Amino acid sequence: MCGRFALQVTWAELYDWFNLLRPETEGPTMPARYNIAPTQPIMAVQHGFDGAREGLLVRWGFIPAWVKDPGSFTLIINARSETAAQKPSFKNAIRRRRILIPATGFYEWQRFGKNRKSQPYFVKPANDEIIAFGGLLETWIGGDGSEVDTACIVTTEANENFAPIHHRLPLVVQKPDFDTWLNCRDNGLDAIEPLMKPVANDYFEPVPVSEAVNKVANAGPEVQDPVEPAEAPPEDRDEQFSLF
Repeated sequence: MCGRFALQVTWAELYDWFNLLRPETEGPTMPARYNIAPTQPIMAVQHGFDGAREGLLVRWGFIPAWVKDPGSFTLIINARSETAAQKPSFKNAIRRRRILIPATGFYEWQRFGKNRKSQPYFVKPANDEIIAFGGLLETWIGGDGSEVDTACIVTTEANENFAPIHHRLPLVVQKPDFDTWLNCRDNGLDAIEPLMKPVANDYFEPVPVSEAVNKVANAGPEVQDPVEPAEAPPEDRDEQFSLF
C-alpha cells in the first residue's frame, strides 16, 4: 500500500528524467512536497496523442467513470497489480490509461501485533533517483459536464527486504520500461505483465521517522528527519515475526 509520498525535484529534473515536452514558459518554481496525501493534486506523466510524453495534474483518489456520486464512493488510492485487469474499477484504465507518478520517496507504517502501535518509515531509493510509480488514470465526468482527472498507484507484493515493514509495495516502473507502460495503444496486458513485480531488494532504503508525518498539516522537511525506530512490545514480538 502507498498512502503518503513525497516529490522534491525541480521542473528541469522532471523534464529530463521523463523526457517530457517542455512548455515555452516554465512557470513558477516547483515547490518541494514532503507529505503528499490522498485527495491532493499530484503530478502524472502520460503518453500524448502524438507519442510525446506530457505532464498533467490529477487528483489522487481514483473515481471510476461509472460512479454516480463520488461523495458516497470509497476513496481508491491504490490498485493491486495482481487483480487490476479483472476489477470493474480498473480493467479499462489498465488497458487504456496507464500513467507514471513521479516521487522521491513514500511513507509506510510498520504495525506491531495486538497493540497496533506503528513506526512510520520514509522509504527512498538507495541511489536517490526519481521514482516512477505505475499509476492508472480515469477522467470522471459529473452530471453538469464537469471533469476531474483522477488517479491511483498500482501496488505489488513486497520484496523480501521490505516484507517485515509491510506486505505491499508501490509498483516501480524502471526508465527503460517507461514507453512499454505508457503506450497503451501498442502495449497490452501481455506486454506489461513482466513489469508487475516488486523492485529488487536493494532498491529502497527505509528510514524510520517520527509520527509527525501522520498529520497532513505537517508538510515540511522535518517529517523526513530520521529517528530511532520503535520496537515491538515484548508480548507482540513473537506474533510480529510469525507473520513473515
